[in-house]
Amino acid sequence: MAARGRSDRRVEPSFEGSRASDDFRLDAEDRIVGTGGPARRPSKAERDDERAGRQERPERAERPRPSRKKAPRRGGGGGFFGPLRSLVYWGIVLCIWGGIGVGGLVLYYGAQMPAASTWTIPDRPPNMKITAIDGSVIANRGSTGGEALALEEMSPYLPQAVIAIEDRRFYSHFGVDPFGLARALINNLTGQPIQGGSTITQQLAKNLFLSPERTFERKIQEVLLSFWLEHKFTKDQILAMYLNRVFFGSNAYGVEAASRRYFNKSARDVNLGEAAMLAGLLKAPSRLSPARDPEAAEARAQVVLGAMQEEGYITESDLKTAMSQTPAKAKSYWSGAQHYAADMVVDEVKSLIGEPKVDVIVETTVDLRLEEAAEKALNDVLKKEGGKLNASQAALVSVDATGAIRAVVGGRDYAESQFNRAARAKRQPGSAFKPFVYAAALEAGDRPDSVRNDAPVKIGNWSPENYDQKYRGPVTLASAFAQSLNTIAAQLVMEVGPENVVSLAHRLGIESDIQANASIALGTSEVSLVELTSAYASFMNGGYKATPHIVRRIADTDGKVLYEADYTNPPRVLSEPVAATMNSMMNRVIDEGTGRAARLDAWQAAGKSGTTQSFRDALFVGYTSIMTTGIWFGNDDGTYMKKVTGGGLPARAWKEYMTAAMKGYTPTPLFGTGRALELPPPQAQPESAPTTIGDIISGILPGAARRAEEELPPDYPPPPRPLAQDSASVDQDPYGDRRASGGGRNYGGVVPPADVPVRDYREYRGPYDSRAPVPPADVGGGPIPPGEVGVTGSTRQPRQTTLFDILMGQ
Repeated sequence: MAARGRSDRRVEPSFEGSRASDDFRLDAEDRIVGTGGPARRPSKAERDDERAGRQERPERAERPRPSRKKAPRRGGGGGFFGPLRSLVYWGIVLCIWGGIGVGGLVLYYGAQMPAASTWTIPDRPPNMKITAIDGSVIANRGSTGGEALALEEMSPYLPQAVIAIEDRRFYSHFGVDPFGLARALINNLTGQPIQGGSTITQQLAKNLFLSPERTFERKIQEVLLSFWLEHKFTKDQILAMYLNRVFFGSNAYGVEAASRRYFNKSARDVNLGEAAMLAGLLKAPSRLSPARDPEAAEARAQVVLGAMQEEGYITESDLKTAMSQTPAKAKSYWSGAQHYAADMVVDEVKSLIGEPKVDVIVETTVDLRLEEAAEKALNDVLKKEGGKLNASQAALVSVDATGAIRAVVGGRDYAESQFNRAARAKRQPGSAFKPFVYAAALEAGDRPDSVRNDAPVKIGNWSPENYDQKYRGPVTLASAFAQSLNTIAAQLVMEVGPENVVSLAHRLGIESDIQANASIALGTSEVSLVELTSAYASFMNGGYKATPHIVRRIADTDGKVLYEADYTNPPRVLSEPVAATMNSMMNRVIDEGTGRAARLDAWQAAGKSGTTQSFRDALFVGYTSIMTTGIWFGNDDGTYMKKVTGGGLPARAWKEYMTAAMKGYTPTPLFGTGRALELPPPQAQPESAPTTIGDIISGILPGAARRAEEELPPDYPPPPRPLAQDSASVDQDPYGDRRASGGGRNYGGVVPPADVPVRDYREYRGPYDSRAPVPPADVGGGPIPPGEVGVTGSTRQPRQTTLFDILMGQ
């Protein structure tokens, strides 16, 4: 039993032989039951045997279990690389979560935007390109201030300079430049010069679609729009859109507007230094504008040149050449008299076709050569004599026989004042209005040799006086007109009737309201210089309406004609005899009257001076067979000048301008010179009654009778001889080529050559003129004068002054 008992004792395994006391053993409760099935519960006999065996085993002193150290991880975790690995690990984690966050924001803000299928490039604001008669550009008008150019049309330096300074990797990135953004972030964090990191594509997206506010939402939208632009357009198209829309300061949008604004030339023609200056403006257009700070603009341009050299666009030699050039100088505002014309064009275009919806090209009647001559003439006189005579402003308008405006100057300096004094200002014309009075008198039956008495006149409470306050007694109308006698003009107005004078003035082109009273004889009703000058052109062209206009043709950039005008078939407003007689009378004004300072060499000219009360305004309007020009001198505030008359400063400026304007033309006589255009014979005079004391007294009072028998002054030319052909042929062919057959009269010291034909005035054209296409039916129309215009079949009898008139003071 003992042997069995011993044999039944459980023997624990020993791992180290003699070191049995240190063996490692497990009790039943320490055993781990396998998962293959449920654990078998030991039987009662087995449990009893186990308890018996424990009692028989001697107690062992318990020994502490050896501590087990944690095995180090493979590869080691300490040392220098441990923190670095942790940093990289957490950096990657943060990037992942940051990317998820940014992606969520992109999706959120992208969902706020319209669907990409609806995105379109907004139309560029329409530009109005205004050209002269030779096709050269006068100006651009519109919100942008310049036309859009294709990339191939620009100077090659422009895109190179912009890419070099704004976006060097423009042709390699996909709309957003990660390197640029990283560089901008590092610079901003380290205190380096702040950089935006935006690409050209991003800047274009911002300018086209977004507001200038700086928010995270706008930046996200800018990036999305940049991706869309890169997908939709080529790099060259994106660059062209950017260069044509970006702001360059001084109200100039696009390279063409900026180039003309600062350098007065097209973007096609800018040189390297100018291109660098324009590119430099993009950083701060207002602060770096050469019109505001030329030194800062030049310094920035040199930075751009350095960037261009680094990128290989230019060589070191090009860089030195550009830096040695004199910096471009820009005025503080648009300058040049041609801008007065451009402003007139804008107003006329809007009245013809409304507000343009697309880019348009407007062909005008302006000759830039004449514009320069006109501006020079006015400024020469103002600089020389304006200061001492208290004349600060001047204006000029020059038209041809059809009313086409060849030159217009609205003031002394457009940069200082853009108000057009030639077209918008209305001033009293003074004696320059008298041609309409005398023309009305001729239509009523008077003749140049009709006699009136230059004596004190009283019309109601008004007593007009001559400029020199002298009276000459009996004078012919021709002599009175040449000497600009106010008393005679006042008498004629009352004889003809103020309403008839006003009607004739309106017929010839005066559109302003004119009060029908006796004072219109001295030009008291206000008119503009443009309408007054164009009305004079009716005398020049032989009696036809000369409607002032400055626009010839309007077309879009595809060549579609939107409007075209033709004024070469105007209505007749004066008979040929009246026009010819007025030419003769106004020729005397220049030859021997108040306009002697306007005499031209080799050219026959006619005109009339005008001076308003207290020398507030001084005018001279005159013409040759080619052109009519009106000039005004005065002050904007209406202050007095120092005895400046129309025969003074205006006449001298007129001579200087017309001398330059007539270069290139062959001198031709005024209309009616050498032609037998007779006025109707004077009305038969009743036999004179015996001279009485009343006749003697009436000789010094208003209303003196005509003295048909009085001898004409010796300086008045003889009447022209009649033509061999009958008058019917004249009416049928008012413009036929006829040679002078009037006996070689001498007008103004100019004897017309025998071989000079009297031509249709429409044949007098400048070197760049061409006939315009047929206009709409209503163009060139106007009120046609009644059939009796110019006919002098008046039955009025000359009125004799009576003793009753003397007693009544009339």
